[in-house]
Amino acid sequence: MTAGPFRSRSAAAAALLGALACAGAGCGSAPSAGATAAAGPERTWQEPAAYTYTLTSSTQVLAGTCRVEVRDGKVVGVAGADADSRRQALDPHTEIPTIGKLLETLDRARAEHAHTAEADYADDGRPLRIVLDRDENSIDDEALYTISSYEPAIRSAP
Repeated sequence: MTAGPFRSRSAAAAALLGALACAGAGCGSAPSAGATAAAGPERTWQEPAAYTYTLTSSTQVLAGTCRVEVRDGKVVGVAGADADSRRQALDPHTEIPTIGKLLETLDRARAEHAHTAEADYADDGRPLRIVLDRDENSIDDEALYTISSYEPAIRSAP
C-alpha cells in the first residue's frame, strides 16, 4: 500500500523539478518583455544620492509633469510644470518618487505578477519609461511614468 503514495509523490517531485529546470533554461520559449528587462541593464545602474530629473506621470494618484530634486536619496524639491503637478507638489500627502522608488515599484509589480510591468532603459541602465497595469480586468490601476532630463549632481571639492 505504500508504493502508491510514494510513486505519486515521486512523480510530483519529478514534475516540479522538471518545471523548475525548464523555467531556468527557458525551454526554448521567447522571453517576455518583463523577463528581458529584469535581466537587462537596469541592474547595473546605481542610483546616485543626488540628482534631478523630470517626471511625467499618468496615474490615478499622480498626474502631470514636474522637475524633481533628490538629495541623500530623498526628494527635497518638486517644481510642477502644469496645474496638476503644481497642486500635487503642494499637497503633503502626495509622494513624488525618486527613480529608485520607481524601480522598486516596478520590481514589486513583477514579483506580484502584474499584467504589465515593463520598462525602457537608457544606455547606462536608467529607466526612461515604466508602464504598469497590475490587473488586466481592473480600471484605473494603470500607470505610466516617463523619466527625462536626468542630471546627476556634480559634487564640488570640499
